Amino acid sequence: MAQSQLSDDAPATMLFPQFESALYNMITTEIAGLTEEQLDFESDRWKWSEWSIRRNLSHVASGNFRWFWRRWGQQLFPEGLPNAQELDQLVTSPYERRLDEDLSWELDVILDKLHQGLALAQCILSKETVGSLRAKEVVFDHDARWPWFFAAHPTGLRREIEAASGESTTTRPKVYMSLEATFRHRYFEHITHLYNIQRLKRAQGLTTSIDIPFEGYWALPSWDRSEP
Repeated sequence: MAQSQLSDDAPATMLFPQFESALYNMITTEIAGLTEEQLDFESDRWKWSEWSIRRNLSHVASGNFRWFWRRWGQQLFPEGLPNAQELDQLVTSPYERRLDEDLSWELDVILDKLHQGLALAQCILSKETVGSLRAKEVVFDHDARWPWFFAAHPTGLRREIEAASGESTTTRPKVYMSLEATFRHRYFEHITHLYNIQRLKRAQGLTTSIDIPFEGYWALPSWDRSEP
């Protein structure tokens, strides 16, 4: 059934079935059998090769916690979670937009955190409906990343100009993002970094293993799709 045909009362899991197992299976299939050297290959020849396969995986795993817990946790889990302290530690990594490499460097640890983050996402979906996913919002200050987001997301994002506190002549743009758009963003992040992983494999003379859906950020006309 097309997403546009889903009723507001339909389970949110129907809107994003990829989070149950598909994303994790795609990632583990693509990286199966890679050596430590292949996981850690980096190059300054291309912008996309500055992060190794390992660091792409770390970024994606970290992102699930940064979005679903740090940005949405207070609204979605007002009573907290039993492992809240662990989740707080995961989103305060000293490494920008990655897991703490001093604690989560080995591949099996990164994959465990990836699986844990996807399980958190699935837990959220299991408690929501299509309607609630589209109605709930969080607010952000506008910054340089949002033009990419607006170009890729057909719904779930809106801009609003608010007067700055105490300064009636000064305005600051705000962006409101729905829970639906957040899940779409996380889905797009997973497949975009899978594309980067495939390019890193090709740069090392390795063959790729899966077909990635051509949608989301890496399908934007202005996206860097340079190849080795």
